[in-house]
Amino acid sequence: MTYRFEFNPYQRQFRHPLTTHHGIWKVREGIILRLVDEKGRVGWGEIAPLPWFGSETLEQALTVCQQFPSQITSTDIFSIPAEFPACQFGFESAWDGLVTSNGEDEGESRIETEQISQSLTHASLKYSYLLPTGEAALTSWQQGWQQGDRTFKWKIGVTSMESELRWFEQLVQILPESAQLRLDANGGLTQHQAQQWLQVADQAGIVEFLEQPLPPEEFAAMRAMYDQYRTAIALDESVATLNQLKTCYQQGWRGIFVIKAAIAGSPTQLRQFCQAHDIDVVFSSVFESAIARQAVLNLAVELSHPHRAVGFGVNHWFV
Repeated sequence: MTYRFEFNPYQRQFRHPLTTHHGIWKVREGIILRLVDEKGRVGWGEIAPLPWFGSETLEQALTVCQQFPSQITSTDIFSIPAEFPACQFGFESAWDGLVTSNGEDEGESRIETEQISQSLTHASLKYSYLLPTGEAALTSWQQGWQQGDRTFKWKIGVTSMESELRWFEQLVQILPESAQLRLDANGGLTQHQAQQWLQVADQAGIVEFLEQPLPPEEFAAMRAMYDQYRTAIALDESVATLNQLKTCYQQGWRGIFVIKAAIAGSPTQLRQFCQAHDIDVVFSSVFESAIARQAVLNLAVELSHPHRAVGFGVNHWFV
């Protein structure tokens, strides 16, 4: 079967720039994909690259889209190389998500009602609310709490460790007892700093896990730390793509895997791997739009660890 193929780049501006160890992010850019089959059914997909995390760049993704003709087949879709993981996810999600419709108008209305659809389909999921970096976290958590979130994520390794430890101590004191806190270093700590954070996290008793404390090349050190502290360690940058995920598993990682499915590659292959191996998975956002979000949360409902919140409490970051 052939599909009519269209694509359109987009930009979404952050309400406030997102600061991480990787730098400052002001605008999310990506590409919306649209497939229409011979019966008029419409499938939507999204390419939401994150090059500093290991995916292709937006320019490379646009080149992939431009190289396809206006009529494509499933063979074309499944022939996209692994070096373009965000493209693999976007095209395959569009193909997988073809919906019965009367034509283009109904397909368009699907985008407009995406948030409602998500609320119904993914009602069983709990969300981790992303706090701003620095001292602003001390007040902004209340918004997430009021909307029902009980897990909070705070990025560290952004400013001085002395300041962040001071804010952490204050945050631990003011968060309700039933709250959980995730610390995300984005690979920005030294081994000594990571050990310091793990020590204070053990003492605090509120930290669910420390996410990617060291750069991916320091895998052995993170694996050693995993056995030394009560606080769990999660891999993120180390498992950005499906191939990296498989490598870390083969090298013996049995801690938490934070999976950014929108840049991981083929969702079919990702599903197969997760089903074949009983891994502790947390699905996380790359600040994609509602289209890729829907596709990732479909996977999360099926594959997530039942007691862990998904990392999708991020809508408040956009205008």
